[in-house]
Amino acid sequence: MDAFAEYVTTRSVRLRRTAFLLTGDWASADDLVQTALTKAWLAWRRIEGDPDPYVYRILTNTHASWWRRRWRGEVPTGDLPERAVPDFATGAGEKEALWSAIGELSDRQRAVIVLHYFEGLTMPQCAAALGCSLGTVKTQLARALKRLRVHPEIKLAGVGP
Repeated sequence: MDAFAEYVTTRSVRLRRTAFLLTGDWASADDLVQTALTKAWLAWRRIEGDPDPYVYRILTNTHASWWRRRWRGEVPTGDLPERAVPDFATGAGEKEALWSAIGELSDRQRAVIVLHYFEGLTMPQCAAALGCSLGTVKTQLARALKRLRVHPEIKLAGVGP
């Protein structure tokens, strides 16, 4: 299991960021990554080739199953904790508007946006990570971008599939 330990060491920061982009909350992101890595560890011997698509699929499927639950298990608070990871977005107002708009997307659309634009996965890699066809990824991305382009609070200059 040295390969798994190396994978966790090299990819945990990126997986945590992806989980945050899916959940919008660092604590939930940590829980999501921990759960996904636990599931990946249990299947590690069966994973052939690059484990990223498999782990991203676990991450997005686990997030989707959590989202379907009625009770989230946490209560929002007005006091935000200090951030352990520096913020990679620049403008606070633009960031809030973008997260608001991304939060209004469906789970599948949000996952495609996160994996393609924030993680830099190609369309085929997104399809493998989400366990769907390339056409589905393209359709979900087009629909998400269409919704984001007409959102009154944000401007997407030059962003497209």
